[in-house]
Amino acid sequence: MPNPQLRRVPRAEMDAAFQRRFDKTMALFDDATPIEIGANAPAAFRWYHDGFYREMFYGGVVDTLTMELLRYRLAHEHGCAYCQLADAPAARDAGLTEAQLDRIMDEDDPGFDDRQRAVLTFAKQMALPTMDGELSPELYDRLRRHFDDGQIYHLAMCAAVLTGVAKMLFVLDLVEKTAACPVRLPRSLPQAAE
Repeated sequence: MPNPQLRRVPRAEMDAAFQRRFDKTMALFDDATPIEIGANAPAAFRWYHDGFYREMFYGGVVDTLTMELLRYRLAHEHGCAYCQLADAPAARDAGLTEAQLDRIMDEDDPGFDDRQRAVLTFAKQMALPTMDGELSPELYDRLRRHFDDGQIYHLAMCAAVLTGVAKMLFVLDLVEKTAACPVRLPRSLPQAAE
C-alpha cells in the first residue's frame, strides 16, 4: 500500500471533478492515493490528466493503438502495478489483443507487426531502466518505415512525459510497484527490541 509523505486530501475537501475521479479510482483499485495527493495541486494534476492526454496522447499525430502500445509497454518497463491495471482497458479498446498484452515485454514476438515491434523497441529505449537508451541508426530506420520525424518526436515526447510521471509516482510513493520497478525507496527499519 502506498505510504506518501504528502498530505492526503480528504474526499470531502475535493471539488466535484476530483470526487468523481476519486470514486472511479476507488472502484477500480480500492485505493485512490494518486487522486488524494494530486488534489493538493489541482492545476498540475489536471494538466497531466486533461491537457497532456487530450492534446498530446489522444489528440496528437500518432494513432491511438500505437500510443496505447507505447504506454502499456512503459507501464511494464517501469513496474507500475497501478498503471498496468489502469492502462489495460484502454489498450484493449484501441485494438490490442490479449495475446499482445500478455507479451508486451517481447518486442520480437510474431504477434506484433513490424511497426509495433519498432515502437516496443523504442519504448524500451525511453524507459527508466535503460539509462544508456538511444535512437540508433538501425532503430531510426525501423521507425522511419512507419512514422515521419515529427511522429517519432511526438512518440518520444509522450514517452518522456509518461516516464517522468512514473518516476514521480514512485518517488512520492503514490502507487503499488511490481518486482520489475527500478525505483526502490530506502526505508528506515524500526529498531528491534532488546
